Amino acid sequence: MNPDLDTLATRLYVTIDDLLIDHPQWAPERPAVGIVPRLSDAELLTLAVIQALLGYTSEARFIRHAHAHLRPWFPYLPERPGYNKRLRHSGELFQHVIAHLARQCPSWNDDLWLVDSTPVECGRSRETVKRSDLAGWASYGYCASHSRWFWGLRLHLICTPSGLPVAYALAGAKADERDTALDMIAFGDLDTAGCTLIADKGYRRASFEHQLNQAGITLIRPNLKSEKQRPGGRYLKAFRQTIESVNETLKGQLDLERHGGRKKPGVCARVLQRLLALTAAIWHNETTGRDGPARSLTAYDH
Repeated sequence: MNPDLDTLATRLYVTIDDLLIDHPQWAPERPAVGIVPRLSDAELLTLAVIQALLGYTSEARFIRHAHAHLRPWFPYLPERPGYNKRLRHSGELFQHVIAHLARQCPSWNDDLWLVDSTPVECGRSRETVKRSDLAGWASYGYCASHSRWFWGLRLHLICTPSGLPVAYALAGAKADERDTALDMIAFGDLDTAGCTLIADKGYRRASFEHQLNQAGITLIRPNLKSEKQRPGGRYLKAFRQTIESVNETLKGQLDLERHGGRKKPGVCARVLQRLLALTAAIWHNETTGRDGPARSLTAYDH
C-alpha cells in the first residue's frame, strides 16, 4: 500500500472505530449470542474504501490482492462470500460514516450547492431485465449526456463545488429529478437558509422553485428562450462542469458503472462504497491541507 493511501486508511480506521465506540447503535445488528466478528466494522469499511480507491470492481480479485499485500494492516481477512455478506448488511453504517466525515470538512459550510443525477446501469440484455431481482425498482431511462437508453437506476447527488456529497439518493431511472431533490433536502437534516442551488434545465418547474424558496434556497438554472434573463446565469457553465467532473470521478475513477450489484442490498452497498471513498478522500485532503483539488484521488489509486 502506498504511503498516501496508508495514511488515509489509518486515519479513516481510527475515526470509524471512535465513532462506533461513541455510537454502538450504528453497527449492524447481530444476534445477542454468537461469534464476535474477527474483522471489525471499522476494518470492513476501511477495506471497502481501499478497494474502491484501487479500482477493484471484482471482490474476488480484491480479496486475493488483500491476502497478498494487506496482511500487515489486517491480521484477519475474510473470503469473498463473507466480505460480500458483511458489506450488504452495513448500509446504514456507510450512511452514518459518510455524514460524519462530510460534516468534518471545511467545505461542508459552503452555501453553494450543485445538483444532478447520473445513470447507474444494472443490466443490458432483455433476459437480464426479465429475471433481475431489481425489476420494479430499476427501469428504462434515457441518458441525454450519452444519447442512449439504459436499464437501471439514477444516482441523485447534491454536492459542494469541492465535490463533497451533501445529500444523495438512489432512485428508479424514471423518478422525477425535482421531486427527488426536494426529498433529499427534506430528509437530509440540512441547514438550507441562504443556500444557492445550481441545476440544469431538467429541474425547471415553478412549484419546485417555489418550494426551494420557502426552504431559503435560491435556484440558478439555464434560461428558456421565452424567459427573461435570470440572475446568476454567468456562473452556470463553470459549475455545471464541476458537477459533471464529480460524476466522472464516481464513474471513471471509482467505477460506479461497473458496480456489479444484482440485488437491492448489493447495489446500495456498492454505491455507498463509492460515495464513502469519495467523501473520505475529500475529508482527508481538506483536513490535512493537501495541495490540489479536494476531490483528487490520484495519490490513492495505486
